Order: sequence, then structure tokens, then C-alpha cells
Amino acid sequence: MRTTSMPNPLEVFDLGQYEPYLLPAAFAVSIAMLLHMVLRVIYSQRKPFLRADIFQELPLVEKVSVSHNTRRFRFALPHKLQIMGLPTGQHITLKAVKADGTQIFKPYTPISDDDQPGFIDFVIKIYPDGRMSQHLDGMEVGDKLWFKGPRGRFQYQPNMKRAIGMLAGGTGITPMYQVAVAILKNGSDRTRISLIFANVSPDDILIQGELEALAAKHPDRFKVYYVLNKPPEGWKGGVGFVSKDHIQQHLPAPDKDVLVVRCGPPLMNKAMKEHLDVLGYTSDMQFEF
Repeated sequence: MRTTSMPNPLEVFDLGQYEPYLLPAAFAVSIAMLLHMVLRVIYSQRKPFLRADIFQELPLVEKVSVSHNTRRFRFALPHKLQIMGLPTGQHITLKAVKADGTQIFKPYTPISDDDQPGFIDFVIKIYPDGRMSQHLDGMEVGDKLWFKGPRGRFQYQPNMKRAIGMLAGGTGITPMYQVAVAILKNGSDRTRISLIFANVSPDDILIQGELEALAAKHPDRFKVYYVLNKPPEGWKGGVGFVSKDHIQQHLPAPDKDVLVVRCGPPLMNKAMKEHLDVLGYTSDMQFEF
């Protein structure tokens, strides 16, 4: 089978080989070929990074403490124009390989917007007995970690619900924040979001600044209510554990156009499901990350 190779654009630009009347056509062909090559390069750099079938390495380029036990980790993508390629509400499996060859796996949801090219950010709480979080905390800038995905059952479509309620505990805020950002940045999505965020103390409230910024920018579409187990004196938010009363007061009532999503420690998820069941939220009105 005969194949025709593409001419070298540098040869095409050698306009001396053409008759004068052919120069405009030759110039146009050369420009078209160069534009095609440039677009191919740009496309290759914009191609989403994630692959569901294999792990790929990324270097740590920044590590910042955001609280006494929480860090923000930034990993650089191979190209500055590249995006991660993570659908709204889904997560990534991280893999660490220790010096002795031991492998550690853990799913995490980034907080960076997938439209933001060039890097990916995670906010991760460091637990004393957390193998992956301890490994991450020990990483230095330049060290590498493995990534695979996307993973997850959550499928979001703009305006698929009139209102979404969110129940988050601790680091369970990360998928909630990702979903909220995706909804609120879409000018055609009118979904309203109500978030109950439970923590032990004020110091444990992750990305509070980002949440407050969303609430200030979208006061009619995003509301957040904090519940603390150990509140400071003068605290005006919720106290103790998230109760049925909290849910009734701060989340949308059960309805076919309502979805309540939850993400937190296992005991919290179990308790929240029981509360929602009692309050009349059917199984198709609930989702657990």
C-alpha cells in the first residue's frame, strides 16, 4: 500500500523553487502546515493527564501548612497547558512507593479546579497512624508520587437537581468543594447548594477561606453552616454532632429535585444516613462519596 509523506514545511517555505504565479499558493500551504503543527503541539499539551489504566508520576512542587495538622500539596503536570482531566465529584488514587518497596494506596479528591492548567492541589490532614498522609508529610519538593484515575460513581450534570444539600466532616469537605465550585462557575447552572460542615474545633475547619469566598460571591446559591464538637466561647454556629434538627433547618427538604450528598468519617456517614432516612429522604435523594 502506498503512503504519501507530508512535505517538510521548511522545504515548502523555500519559495525560490516556485514559479512566481505559484508563490501565493505555496505561502498559504506553508502557513496552513505550520498552523497545523502548532495546533497539534497545543493539543498534545492540553490533553488530560489522568489515565484510568496506569499510574503516572508527578513531582511535588509546593507543600504549605494550612493548620497544625493539615497541608496543601501541589503537584506539577507535565505541561503548563495540561489539565488533570477529573470529572466533577470523582477522585484520584494516589500511590506511594517507600524505600523498602512497600506500596501505599489512598483515594483523594483535589481541591483545584480541573480547568486550572499546569498543576493539581490537594488539602490533606496528617493523621498519626495514616500511612499515606505520613508519607506525604515526609515528602520534599521534587519528590514524586503516582496518580491514577478518575474513579468514582458520582455523575454530575448541570441543573440535574434544583437543590443539593451537603453533609461534610473533616477532610470530607474536598469532594463537596469540588462539586460546589463546578456548579457555581457555570453561568447556566442554577442549582442551589446548602452545606453543613462538621469539625471538632475551629482550627480543624479546612479551606474555610475558600468556602467563605464562595458564600460571599454567591449569597443566593451557596450557604454554609458550621457545626463544632468543641466550640469556643461565643460560638454562633452549631454545637455537638450534626443532628436531625440541623438538617431540617439548613438543608433542602426532601423532594424529587433534591439530592443530599455526604462525606466524612464512617461513623458520621452512618449517622447521617440514619437521620436522612428518618427525615424522609429516599435512597435516590442520597449519595455517599
